[in-house]
Amino acid sequence: MAILNILEYPDPRLRTKAQPVDVVDDELRRLAADMLETMYAAPGIGLAATQVDVHRRMLVADISEEQDTPHIFINPEILERRGTEVMEEGCLSVPGYYESVTRSEWIRVRALNLEGAPFEMELDGLLAVVVQHEMDHLEGKLFVDYLSDLKRQRIRKRIEKGRRQREPATAGAL
Repeated sequence: MAILNILEYPDPRLRTKAQPVDVVDDELRRLAADMLETMYAAPGIGLAATQVDVHRRMLVADISEEQDTPHIFINPEILERRGTEVMEEGCLSVPGYYESVTRSEWIRVRALNLEGAPFEMELDGLLAVVVQHEMDHLEGKLFVDYLSDLKRQRIRKRIEKGRRQREPATAGAL
């Protein structure tokens, strides 16, 4: 397994719409394992393949404290939604920022598992929010898209400033 590089906003690759998975094979299972390892190391509770620059419709999630209840959704689709709830969200691709986002409080999802078999699952609470958040990534959408233009611009400027400060100086140092 390997820790993968997580793309950070405003990287344009995060806006790429993921393509459906045609075949569930060992390569895809390896990607799922790498994504879980990357998510746990970050640390996070959800990760979409788009965030690691793989534009396939797959996401992983684990909201357990012990990090021992991984969920893998291949080609996920929401079949039904109910209710709304507002929850503070963060994102591994927008590190250090948390904002309130309105999502469905209950969803029914259909996806494939790592054997390629279809399954359906009813989700509520935090896991429902995480799956909706990660499915947005598969559509090229980020949680900052739910915010006002002003908030989004402020976050983008702070992230870009932080990135410049982290980059080593390359000019004229002897």
